[in-house]
Amino acid sequence: QVQLVESGGGLVQAGGSLRLPCAASGRTFSRPAMGWFRQAPGKGRDFVAAISWSGDVTYYAGSVKGRFTISRDNAKNTVYQQMNSLKPEDAAVYYCAANKDVLGTNDAEYDYWGQGAQVTVSS
Repeated sequence: QVQLVESGGGLVQAGGSLRLPCAASGRTFSRPAMGWFRQAPGKGRDFVAAISWSGDVTYYAGSVKGRFTISRDNAKNTVYQQMNSLKPEDAAVYYCAANKDVLGTNDAEYDYWGQGAQVTVSS
């Protein structure tokens, strides 16, 4: 079983920044792609960003492109999401996810999920 634990969430003013780490532990599998998704109250879970095992391929949702950066440190089994220029509409629970097979943007493609980190953005 793979465990994913997000941290770094909190309250930030609009225009501010946060960095979300996600640490993987347990029975990890080889070369997983990693993704971030988010879910705002009353809405579905939306794709935010994804990164390949090597880190050389990344995907971003249009709403965060240019403001968010996904990265990973495989030696530490950790993926990061740097969020800059935060907007009130970025407020959500952010979930880290791992995918054994493909680098995708669909949450159905991901095999393991963290418990989520709350991000609140005040205007």
